[in-house]
Amino acid sequence: MSGPTFASLSPPEGTRDEPAIVIIPVPYDATSTWLKGADRGPAALLEASTHIELYDIETGTEVCRKGILTDRPVTELSSPAGMVAAVQKRVSRHLASGKFPVVIGGEHSVSIGAAWAHSANCSNLTVLQLDAHSDLQQQYRGSKYNHACVMARVKEVCPIVQVGIRSMASAEKEDMDLTRTFFAEDICQTNNPSWMKKVLALLDRNVYITVDLDVFDPSVVPSTGTPEPGGMGWYEVLRLMRMVFEKRNVVGFDVVELCPTEHNKSPDFLAAKLVYKMLSYKFQPADKRRR
Repeated sequence: MSGPTFASLSPPEGTRDEPAIVIIPVPYDATSTWLKGADRGPAALLEASTHIELYDIETGTEVCRKGILTDRPVTELSSPAGMVAAVQKRVSRHLASGKFPVVIGGEHSVSIGAAWAHSANCSNLTVLQLDAHSDLQQQYRGSKYNHACVMARVKEVCPIVQVGIRSMASAEKEDMDLTRTFFAEDICQTNNPSWMKKVLALLDRNVYITVDLDVFDPSVVPSTGTPEPGGMGWYEVLRLMRMVFEKRNVVGFDVVELCPTEHNKSPDFLAAKLVYKMLSYKFQPADKRRR
């Protein structure tokens, strides 16, 4: 592909002939309803990733040695439904070849096709959503594939657990399972991490993770299309991620809704670092996992 590859890794480092991981950019921003620019998110994340140190201190690993391939961007962007189908097809193809797929967006609607692909590929799957918004609208502004409808579409194929929610429409309450929803107001105002164990207990053996970057507080990540006050911090998110990766079989994930700005590159780097941290958790050796 033209432009930077993830962490400048091309060809893959290490001893593997075939990369274990594939990064799939989806530069899509057609249904965003406030700040535009998420279509520039994948390129900004990839550019920032070229500055990542490849040794992860926390896990004591260099996950890049598993091989990380950056795929060409998904370019079927003519309609929301067409984009969803194209993402599903691309992710399904990489799953069939044994790769661990990571989708980078783009607005949150790119996650629909990825979740559908994983649901068709494995049983006992739960989708774990980290997000400021519940995204449970059945239809929004004329499309059921709008970014506000993501989890409504995902719920049609598998169970979901929602974390960090702090914004929603009243109509979404009808489709929300409060026993599987963890509001930011509750989890950010307590020093008790027991809520993370409750999240874990709700997850099936196989998990797909979708991270909308607006789950973070805007003081940490201001560069999103719909920033909401009162969000989570970097280490809160990482503690949950490490627990999920160590206790469940994470089959793939996405990081979406980076809306980059010219004068603040920190959120771009955070998004890239988050991808690398999550990959480090996924592929850390058994002897480095916490007991």
